[in-house]
This record gives sequence, C-alpha cells and structure tokens, in this order.
Amino acid sequence: MSLSRRPLSRSARRQQRGVVLLFALVVLVILLAGGVAVVRSMNASLSSAGNLAFKRDLVNQGERAVARVMSTFDGNGVLAQANARQDSNKAANYSAVALETNGQGVPMALLNNAAFGAVGVDTNDINDTAAQVNIRYVIDRLCNDTGPSGVLGAAGCVFPPSNSDVRGGSSQEGGTRIPPPPSITYRLSMRVTGPRDTQVFLQASFARPDQ
Repeated sequence: MSLSRRPLSRSARRQQRGVVLLFALVVLVILLAGGVAVVRSMNASLSSAGNLAFKRDLVNQGERAVARVMSTFDGNGVLAQANARQDSNKAANYSAVALETNGQGVPMALLNNAAFGAVGVDTNDINDTAAQVNIRYVIDRLCNDTGPSGVLGAAGCVFPPSNSDVRGGSSQEGGTRIPPPPSITYRLSMRVTGPRDTQVFLQASFARPDQ
C-alpha cells in the first residue's frame, strides 16, 4: 500500500500561516499581560516593604519622647513632685485629667491642632530635620478631675494593681510593715511623623507614687 502526498495549494498554505500567526499573537499578549502583572506585584511588594521599614523606624524614634518624659518625672523634673501633678501643666504637655480619645484610644489632642493647643505647646515637639521626623506627645493622668488622688479615690483615678511592682516594695519599721505609697497611672501618647507622611501612634503607661 503506498501513500501519495499532494502538495498544498497556495491558499491552504496561507490559511495555515494565518492560524499560526493568530496563535502566536494570542500567546504574546498573554505573556505581556503576565509580565505587567509581575512588575506591578513587585512594585506593590517593594512599596509595602518600604512602608513597613519606615513604620518600624518611627516606632524606634518614639523612644526619644519616652526618655524626655521620664526625665520630667524623675530627679528635678517639673513633674517629679506629686503635688506638681495634681493640676495640668500646659508647658509640659501634661493634663491632670484623662484626655478625650477616639474609638482607637488615641487622644484627640494628637489628631486636632486646636485640641492640642489646649493641652500642650508645639515647642515641645521633637524635630529631627536630618531624619525628617517629628514627634508630638501628650501626657495625661488617668483621673476624672484635678486634685489629690487620695481625695478622688478609686472611683476617680486608675490605680495599678496592689501587687504590681510599680508600687514599690513595702518596708518594716519597729516590726510593723509599712505599705508603699499609692501610685497613679499616667499615659504617654505619641504621634510620630516621618518621610512620605508616614505616621504611627504609640502609647505607654507608667505609674508614680502620689506622695
């Protein structure tokens, strides 16, 4: 049995070439679309990684405000004495009454310049022009009114747990155990702004004896 081959006509060859070209164009379009998607995905990943790096750096920058505030509560700081903390001190960005916050717990004073102007002064901001970082902070005593915490009591102020280390250890005098002085909880809230208008909000709480 022998097979005979017929040469394709010119029209048939043109038709085959047209089909192959069509498939080639379709494959090329798919490859181009996939390349564009990969490039966009890489750009989005790089942007997200950059933002995370900025935010992590801003969290570290916030430690500068913590160090400054702690110095005002220790030694010869303006808020080192308990009686100095019974009333608000605008020059120290300090409020003796708990500040109003939004649903996320961020004080409105850090979200609104007018509200901040009632609590603190912008000259206390930490500005690092080289790093393009600005740190604004406010301190509030977690009480519902000014005055001594002993008068306001537990209904008016937030006291740390009695067994918390922040209250300090008790001492003994003449065989009698003397309890440590009560401590009041204070809240430090910070807004750290960095390059590309990146912002992070940080909070830290601490306690100091009220006597």
